[in-house]
Amino acid sequence: MFSVLIRYGARERRYDILENEPAGWEIRTEEGHTVVRHVKYDDWHRVERALAGFHREIASLLAAGWQIDAAGH
Repeated sequence: MFSVLIRYGARERRYDILENEPAGWEIRTEEGHTVVRHVKYDDWHRVERALAGFHREIASLLAAGWQIDAAGH
């Protein structure tokens, strides 16, 4: 549903929102190979807020020089 991988040198972050029917959605953030956030929501409004937060964080990192890894989608 949503997946972005960004890089800054050797560092990487991945942002994912996955449908997990019938349970709802999984929200996941990884830094390198470490999961730093993993939650499950059954309320779409929480998913929308998480997605908005991802967009803000990614925009901030892109402004700081990180780049989207097109191969990581």
